[in-house]
Amino acid sequence: MSAAFTTTRTSRRQFLTLLGISAAAVSCGTATANGGSGGAQITSLKYQGAVGAVTLPELAADLGYLGDVTLDWVGNTISGPQDIQSAATGQTHFGSAFNGAVIKLASTKAPIKAVISSYGSDQYSYGGYYVLEDSPIRSARDLIGKKVGMNTLGAHYQALLDIYLSRGGLSKEDAAKVEPLVVPPVNTEQSLRAKQIEVGVLTGVLRDKALATGGIRPLFTDVELLGPFSAGTYIMTERFIKQNPDTVRTFVTGVAKAIEWSGTTPREEAIARMTEIVKKRGRNEDTATLQFWRSYGVAETGGRIQDKSFQLWLDWLGDRGEIKKGQLKAADLYTNEFNGHGKG
Repeated sequence: MSAAFTTTRTSRRQFLTLLGISAAAVSCGTATANGGSGGAQITSLKYQGAVGAVTLPELAADLGYLGDVTLDWVGNTISGPQDIQSAATGQTHFGSAFNGAVIKLASTKAPIKAVISSYGSDQYSYGGYYVLEDSPIRSARDLIGKKVGMNTLGAHYQALLDIYLSRGGLSKEDAAKVEPLVVPPVNTEQSLRAKQIEVGVLTGVLRDKALATGGIRPLFTDVELLGPFSAGTYIMTERFIKQNPDTVRTFVTGVAKAIEWSGTTPREEAIARMTEIVKKRGRNEDTATLQFWRSYGVAETGGRIQDKSFQLWLDWLGDRGEIKKGQLKAADLYTNEFNGHGKG
């Protein structure tokens, strides 16, 4: 991003425009990565990664959980909405995003289906809303008229902010006076300390480094607000799933095994494995942030999706008027059919 901040209105308009492009591309039959009808199933899956990080599919592949299914890295992304748009339009075979973003994309009639949870929040992996140590902000009402910096709008952290404000007793009119702003994660701590924003969302190593420096405190965290929960999923197009069921089953079950491996393996061993994965792929990445890895945060065993993983965000988007209430049902947005973990 060229600027530290963008306005709520601009970011939301750009996001909805991208969703419209995705839906149009899918409806026009341009989802090229889905392959043709008939013939052998696709076993090489195009995907986007993350710099200096190991995604669950990458971990599954390295652990040998994907069998004859291979991964074909096409680049990196820092945006969940962009990642699932790429999958919906056939540029990749799967993508991961916040479940609210999945709902938005599905509401445009993009034929997608969530197949397994991809990340979440727990005691180790969570997002915190931080203020300066001497800040007068102590409650939801104190946020009226204040700026809250987060990585993107219309997604996980704006949703949690809205829920916090609602539970804090703010009316919709008062909540509208709180100003969420896009701030690149690497700039959030600096922006907070420079008082360009009053609240900053910090996660992972950026959160831990900021806390180690001192001078900030949490206003609230997402896991405090909701308890442990799975927040995002991997999606594929319905066409790809129909044409490649064995590949999908191998992929989903392999990722499920990787989720369980990451939760039962000693942290030092898991970090060492991930560090080796990053080094082996030869993309000239810094592995320093991996030393702070603690969890993927997926709440359910094997990443199985539940209605509640979507219902909270369906209600939130409906209240905001971004989708029609009752337009979508949680159970129609996902399938656990291909998750063979724990089934014998």
